[in-house]
Amino acid sequence: MVKQQCDIPTSYTSRHQTGVVLIVSLVFLIALTAVSAALMQNTSTDMKMSGASQEKLIASQETLSEMDQIIYNQVRKVDGTNHFTSPLPLFPVTPTVNQPSITSAEITVVNPLQLIADCPHTRAASSVQVFKCNVLNVTVERKYGRTKNSAVEVNAGIAQQLINGGS
Repeated sequence: MVKQQCDIPTSYTSRHQTGVVLIVSLVFLIALTAVSAALMQNTSTDMKMSGASQEKLIASQETLSEMDQIIYNQVRKVDGTNHFTSPLPLFPVTPTVNQPSITSAEITVVNPLQLIADCPHTRAASSVQVFKCNVLNVTVERKYGRTKNSAVEVNAGIAQQLINGGS
């Protein structure tokens, strides 16, 4: 049996390898680098958006919590009286704020003439001649964001029933 040998001259193979594989692999490497850079850019944008969304949610929750605390403190003052039943000329009031992040809080009279108004309609039985209402607005605002340019504002309407004094 005779073995056949393939005689390829060594000068032929070394002469025609001019670095095509190297060039192709560098092109693929550049393309993959561009794709990964674009994906990293999108990821950082998504992280910033989710961080801003989380900060807004926290600001909203703190503002609602402070609103509840202000209303509770006005109803249950240290002296045991309900300060929503105070005479209307004593308003607006700037209540004590417990959280340092809250920008402003205020209690104002809804009707500009500061008249004791009829109570809003409810399902509970009452008589217009017996009850009147202080209708007040409680506003709490909190600024948030890196530069504190964004704000969350919560408004609550309070209708405090009062016994009609005949006026």
